Formats: sequence, C-alpha cells, structure tokens
Amino acid sequence: MKTLHTDVAVIGTGTAGMNAYRAAKAQGKRAIVIESGQYGTTCARVGCMPSKLLIAAAEASHAVDEAPRFGVHVEGDKRIDGREVMQRVRSERDRFVGFILDAVGSYPEADKLQGYATFKSDTVLLVDEHTEVHAKAVVIATGSTPAVPGMFKAAGDRLIVNDDVFEWADLPARVAVFGPGVIGLELGQALHRLGVHVRIFGLGGLLGGLNDPAVKANAQQVFQNELYLDTDADVKHIEQVGDEVEIRYVNLDGQETVERFDYLLAATGRRPNVAGLKLENTSLELDDKGVPVFDRYTMQAGKAPIFIAGDVNNTVPLLHEASDEGRIAGQNAANFPNVQPGKRRAPIAVVFCDPQILAVGKPFKELPDGFVTGEVNFDDQGRSRVMLKNRGLLHVYADPRTGEFLGAEMVGPTAEHMAHLLAWSVQQRLTVAQMLDMPFYHPVVEEGLRTALRDAQARLDELQARQHKAVA
Repeated sequence: MKTLHTDVAVIGTGTAGMNAYRAAKAQGKRAIVIESGQYGTTCARVGCMPSKLLIAAAEASHAVDEAPRFGVHVEGDKRIDGREVMQRVRSERDRFVGFILDAVGSYPEADKLQGYATFKSDTVLLVDEHTEVHAKAVVIATGSTPAVPGMFKAAGDRLIVNDDVFEWADLPARVAVFGPGVIGLELGQALHRLGVHVRIFGLGGLLGGLNDPAVKANAQQVFQNELYLDTDADVKHIEQVGDEVEIRYVNLDGQETVERFDYLLAATGRRPNVAGLKLENTSLELDDKGVPVFDRYTMQAGKAPIFIAGDVNNTVPLLHEASDEGRIAGQNAANFPNVQPGKRRAPIAVVFCDPQILAVGKPFKELPDGFVTGEVNFDDQGRSRVMLKNRGLLHVYADPRTGEFLGAEMVGPTAEHMAHLLAWSVQQRLTVAQMLDMPFYHPVVEEGLRTALRDAQARLDELQARQHKAVA
C-alpha cells in the first residue's frame, strides 16, 4: 500500500474537478486529481458539444425543408447521409475531447492518480486498494450519470442513454424518446429533422424545464405542430422483440397504438455519482439522495474539510456553474479553514431546440406574491416573421413594489442571445424602466423583448396609480 500526502485531493477530472485543481494550485498548494475513468468532461464527450453538432446537422436539413417558403427551391430530393452526419459528430466531438486531454496531460504526473477513490475518513481516501491519500481537504467532483427508470429495462439492449447516441456510426430509422427535458427535446427534435421516425413521451406535463404555465402551453403547441410529443403519456407496455423494442401506448387521439422502434432513448434525468464513495465513513450529513448537504456559496459540506462541486451536488448541472463551483471549492479547500463565499452568477439556462427555450433569474415558482408579468407573442414580431421564425412566447417578471426585473421564461427565436441580455440585467439588478432606457436596434428580435418590457412597465404604472388612488 502506497501512502501519499497532499494539501488538496480532487476526486474527478470533469469541468468542476479541473477548475478545482487549478484553483488550488494557484493558491500555491500541493494538489492531486483522482480519476477512475477516462479523462474528459461530460460536456465534451456526451453533453453540450456533441449534441450541438447533431443539432447543427438537423438545422441544415430543416433549412432545406423551409427554403421553398422563401421562394427558394432545391432541385431533386434531399438526401441525408446518416453515416456522414455521425462521422462529423464523432470526429468533432473527439477534437473537443482532445483539448481536455491535452489540458490534463499538461498536469505533472505526480499530480495525477488513476483509480476509484473511497473515503476512509474526512481526510483519508483509499484509491483502488493501492494508494492511501492523506489530504488536508478534499473536493468531490465526481459528476453524474443518466438515471434510467426500471420500467425501461424491458427494452433490453435496445435501451440507450444520450451517451450512446454519439457512438452511432449511422442514424437509425426509428427512436422512441422518453423525457422531453433538455436532453430529450434537443435530441428528439434533431433526430426528427434528420429523417428519423421519432416519438417523444413525457410524464406530468414537464417540457424543456419550463414552469410558467402559459409559456409551457405555448411551447407544447409549437413542438406538437412539428413532431409527435405527448408530455403526459400513457404507456401500457414495453418489450424487446428481436432487435426492436415494441411500445404499446395511448396516442394523442386516445387510441391504443403499438409501434416498434430501433431504440428506446431514456432521457429521464441524471443522478449524482456518490453511491460508491463510502460517504458513511465521513462526518457529513446527507440529503435524501445521498448527496452531502453543502453551502452553495462556499461549496463546503457542513463544517468538514470537504467541498462538493459540479453535477455531483445535484443542483444546477450546467458547465458554467460547474466551472464556478470548482474554482470556489478549490480555493476554499486550499485555504481551509479560512473558507470564504464565492461569487455566484445570475441563473441562466438555455435549451437548443427550435424555437429555443430560456429561463433566467428567479425560478417561476419562487416569484414573490403579486409579481408583474410582461408578455410578447412572437407570431407577429417583425424580424421573426422576416426569418419565418415567428413562433413562441416571452414572459418577463418584475417586483410589484420596486419594479426590479426578476427574470423571464421564453420559447422563441434566438433565445440563446436574449438569455444573456436578461441574465446580465438580473445580475445588475436593473429595473424594467432602466432596461427600457437601453438601446434597441431595428429590425431585431430583441424588439420583442422591448414589447414585453413595455407591457410590464404599463402594468407597474397601473398598479402604482391604483395604490396612490387608494391612499388618497
């Protein structure tokens, strides 16, 4: 048994782990990373980047389909070569992963330890029975893995998760997608636009992370106009039959239907990788999912010299959040017990479907009583109609007392760019009136944002006038 002493031990080399390691080293401390699998982040290998590559191909295909609406006609039939599509997805994915491998490869060999880490105590780790690591502080950055409900096991080897999609050599003919969240909606629509027969099944009305009932209803209608989507599906039976999976379900017309698919894609969320860490050997308090209870501003778990960052803490599984959390965790681990809160940014989330979805600022369910809503429907928004992207709805929310902009939910065109303007406004704590003082060019989709802000300001003015009248 080898014994190794260090200031900071980081378990995991994803986005959070790499940032934690760099932050600890920047503080002048000895730090090591422990990795049980392949180097490379979830984003680069099976998340953000390969999914956007597939979506980019789907957008190219969809542009050809839409061209006649502009009077532009392509001679002959459109042909999608699934092998060429997936070859580009995989080769570009590997290129992005290569950047991560180069980064980890630049770490000194003495700072890298291969194996599965488990806790013997708060500050002692056992790595694959070959090395005992004694650290002054530990950062848990073990990420997450797809969560697959037991009912899907009946699909046998026809059951896949999003990780498997990016290993395809060719596009399949038929795929059933379960879970219209971020992953399911993005991949389901992309496959549909690439000529795959797709059915998307959901539960409880969930769709793309939306919580505003009006925005969610608008989004559901928009996507149902393009492809089969049932956000509260009644699935009767799942069974593997040969090299297919047979699904019996009640369709949107209320008729019981039986279809066979090449694959059942389970996009039903992710679970934190904590089960094998032997956290029972630590002093940590765990929540009902077995995740250490922690402070999101310091990333510290309880009062222990243990910090938890990235997808493993089961809060906001986004790359920029994992990056920030890793940095905060690494700095505090290096300086323990001098733990300081780190800067957290305004909440921002984007779904890269078409039309895109955004959620910014305070979650809809946490808005204060009497919050004011401003609205714009994109059906008749100028630039959106020019581009034939005129679908969707934007709601902006304001504090009824101060007029401060609190956040927004949207399904609509160029939401990925709108989300940044809105998140910056939340972080600067601007009022709706201050946002309206900003420049809006013409003609741009952002003029739709101005319409929603004007609607919110009119409601704020009306509310204030009523209050003055009541006092008088």
